[in-house]
Amino acid sequence: MKDPPSTVGRPVRRRPPLRGDLVTLAGYHSPQVQVEVRLNTNESPLPPPRAWVEALAAEVAGVEWHRYPDRHALALRQAIAAHHGVGPEQVYAANGSNEVIQALCLAYGGHGRRVAVFEPTYRLHSHIPSVTGTDVVAGRRTPGLALDGAEVRRVMAETTPAITFLCSPNNPTGMVDDPAVVAEVADQGGGLVVVDEAYGQFSRWSALTLVDDQRPLVVTRTLSKTWSMAAARLGYLVGPAWLVAELEAVTLPYHLDALKQVAGRLAFGFEAEMSERVAAVVDERTRLVAAMGDMAVEQWPSEANFVLFRPTGGDGHAVWQGLLHRGVLVRDCSSWPGLEGCLRVTIGTPAEDDAFLAALAEVVGP
Repeated sequence: MKDPPSTVGRPVRRRPPLRGDLVTLAGYHSPQVQVEVRLNTNESPLPPPRAWVEALAAEVAGVEWHRYPDRHALALRQAIAAHHGVGPEQVYAANGSNEVIQALCLAYGGHGRRVAVFEPTYRLHSHIPSVTGTDVVAGRRTPGLALDGAEVRRVMAETTPAITFLCSPNNPTGMVDDPAVVAEVADQGGGLVVVDEAYGQFSRWSALTLVDDQRPLVVTRTLSKTWSMAAARLGYLVGPAWLVAELEAVTLPYHLDALKQVAGRLAFGFEAEMSERVAAVVDERTRLVAAMGDMAVEQWPSEANFVLFRPTGGDGHAVWQGLLHRGVLVRDCSSWPGLEGCLRVTIGTPAEDDAFLAALAEVVGP
């Protein structure tokens, strides 16, 4: 074994400095702990249909791995477009909806521009713009955590954001934004409106009804939740054709690999199975909410695949620890602005939810 090369007499090299605006920026993550019941990341409690797995395996066998994939992912975009009744030129697909958001910030944000968010909401709506050098302006939701139309108008008038992020159903509250407020923001003009609908299939209303070539509005979706494909990391937006074309400027060549394109295209052949999964989760959500209503917790009305709640005593972190001690992991939101004492639980299988309810009853009591 050779000795390592000597550093004697070699000049000392300094590490390249990190961008100043990133020095204090922590990465986004959800703690992963080995437990029997994991209900903290809003994944689907059910795996994809077996027929989809078999179809994917059959098609992957024919992939020409020595060739680059379709740069424009046309077959995938056509499948998504058919699902939503739009043209493929209105669809942009990427590695998860977070990369879609990043592409939007690269194209329409940047130095000297602002994005507007309304807290509490999905934390990456602030994190991703910050990474792209875009300033973030945060408005507040109502005391009941609903989107406040007057506050939205104030923030937009005072800051003229290049991008306004809305989230419906909102993460982590699960509440649907008022359709009238969303339409008003979209028609106000002056910037891009992004409606994040990662949980849109669980909701009774979608901003997709507002998408056309005249409004600067896009709706982002993911296959991670209702399509049971979190491992695939595939998301997309539906928006004006001109916007999709402009995103080409910030899209890396061949950014969607062949496996991901095949997996996504095949998924849209299983819409009936997806709808069954959505209905099952909504039914289970109803059961979970009713059972929690008999316990010492406050809840927010959810149209997503999770429920935000606050123990009556207010010590959310202590309850989180108590659940973890009993083998159940939920999301601790108690330190987030506007969510003091709050926890978020993903809707799981009936057995997982029973374990959660039993543990919660032991920790907080009736």
